[in-house]
Parts: sequence; C-alpha cells; structure tokens
Amino acid sequence: MRLPNGYGTVYKLSGKRRNPWIARVTKGWTINAETGKKKQNYSIIGYYKDQQSALQALADYNDNPYDVNMAQKTFAEVYELWDAKTTEGLSKKTLSNRKTAFKQCSEIHSMRICDIKQRHLQDVLNNNSHLSYDSVHKIQGLFNQLFSWCVANDYLKKSYAEDLKNPVKSTQSLKSPFSTDEIRFLWDNVNENEYISIILILIYSGVRISELIDLEKSEVDFDKQIAFIKDSKTPSGIRNVPIADKVLPYWRHYYNKSSCCKVFTTVEGDPFTYSNFSKRYWHPLLENLNLSHTIHETRHTCVSQLTMNGADKTIIKFIVGHKSIMNLTEKVYTHIEISKLVETINLIP
Repeated sequence: MRLPNGYGTVYKLSGKRRNPWIARVTKGWTINAETGKKKQNYSIIGYYKDQQSALQALADYNDNPYDVNMAQKTFAEVYELWDAKTTEGLSKKTLSNRKTAFKQCSEIHSMRICDIKQRHLQDVLNNNSHLSYDSVHKIQGLFNQLFSWCVANDYLKKSYAEDLKNPVKSTQSLKSPFSTDEIRFLWDNVNENEYISIILILIYSGVRISELIDLEKSEVDFDKQIAFIKDSKTPSGIRNVPIADKVLPYWRHYYNKSSCCKVFTTVEGDPFTYSNFSKRYWHPLLENLNLSHTIHETRHTCVSQLTMNGADKTIIKFIVGHKSIMNLTEKVYTHIEISKLVETINLIP
C-alpha cells in the first residue's frame, strides 16, 4: 500500500516477532559531510501485531501529531521530567504524597509511556486496593496530572487516566454545604463573635483554610478587591481570589487588627495554625451556633452557592482553584479579568 509523501511508512520486520509490524515517520534529514548524500532520520511510533494496527497508529499520529521521542520514554523517565517541572509552589506534604504514589505504581515504571493504556493504570489501582481510599486516590491523582501534562505538551495524543475507578470504598461522609438559611443565620449572629466572620469569609471566597491563614498583608489588594494565593497544595491553587463586597469590611478589620505580616491572627495576635483554628475557634463556634459542618465544607458551600446563582462554571473553577479539572481550551485560552471575578463572587447573596 502506497502512502502519501510525508505521511510515514508501515512495513513488516523479518524473523519471528511478537509485534512484527512497525510504523514510523520521518523526522528530518542528515547530510553526510564526505559524500554529500542525504539520509532520512526516523522516529518510530511503535510496533504492532498486524498491518492494520500499525496503519491505524500511523493515521492517529497524522491526525494528532505528538512528540514520538518523548512517547518512547518509560513512565519513570517521564515522571522525573514532569516532577522537575511542576514542583514549584507545592508544599512538602504534597511532594511527599506524590513520591509515595509514584513508588506504589512500580509495575509500570519500566513501560514506555506510549504503551500504557487505561487497563494498565486501572490494574495499578486494583493492585493497591489493600491501601486506604485516600492512598489510592493519590495514585489516581498522580496519573491524571502526569498524563494531562503529557497531552498538553504534545508528548501523547490522549490521556487514559480520566475514567479510572478507585477500587476502595470511601469511608468519608458526603460533604454537606451550608444551606442558604444557615448562611443567613451566620449573618444574623456575626456581631456575637468576631470570628464568625471568618466562616463567612471562607464561604464568600472558596479558599482553603490553610490558604487563608497563610495569607500575608502584601498579598491583599483592597483597591482591586483581590487576594493572591501564592502557596497552595496544588499548582492550580495559585490564583487571584476575589473579595466579595459583603465581607470586605471584615477583611479590612483583620488586616488592620493584625500586628504581624499575616492578615488573620488569633485573639492573642499570633498567626493561626490549622490545629489552633480548628480546636479553639471552629469547633467551639459551630457548637455554640448548633451547626454541624467541617471547615472544608465552606469551599463546597461557595461552589454550591455560585452554581445556584448562575455563575459561569469556568469562573467558578478559577475562583476555588480547580483549574486542574479544566479542559485544555479552558486552561489555555481563557483569561478572566479581576473585575469579573469580583462580580461573580458577589452573586452569593
């Protein structure tokens, strides 16, 4: 079968082989300095069991070209490259979790990245079903991030990590956002205890508590009504967070009250720690208000309220730092003005 010029070639190798058919494309020419003759340089797409499979692989490549040389690298080699390029801004705990997840998928370390399909990734998860739900979820997250990075950089044409199933049953209870009535109840009681306003700030921003208590004064711009989150558990979490009109006075209160570089501080004026905020403020406050919610449910509340009030889904992802689950078009081509972020967060009544 004659293929178009520049399309690539498919042919059968000699001898007894498991996958005798090869698909390859030309990736430039080399000129012999002595003879002046040209020699083609090839990149091998892969080896296949029959001619039809090789032709299909070649057609797929021409339909959506990718970096053939990178695709030949092993999972472990690609992991090292990806890890080196995506660690900036990540916490020590996140980096430790990433390395642990990588170690737990050793069965595919030596496989070429282009040969890894959904069944291989699912087998890794299934073979780790003796671990906790969260541990397997971290492996699943590693696959999602690494393969999405490969696709975004044209190292692969497709990610097989998107529809994987965690074989371990989650023991976590379902997240329960604050209801509209409960938010109204918080507003009715906000003057009873100044730290109730922090609950409202969390709801009206979608930030993680760790992001809020780590926020420094230099990272807040009241003129633009924005706070810049520069230290987050994920690269997607590094973002501009809009400050809603309704909670702007409380942001200013804590900013002016603080005598250190942090915006939010304890009664004694010390920076918060997660444990300190949870034990001394969150749980006593919720108990006194007769409410039952986790701190993380404020983020779910923000998303829920924005969705109910007609906010654009892409803007919601930007606000709460869920850019990792955006499609490629949303990530690359969408630029959102700060004023639009503020306008959106103000949709929460």
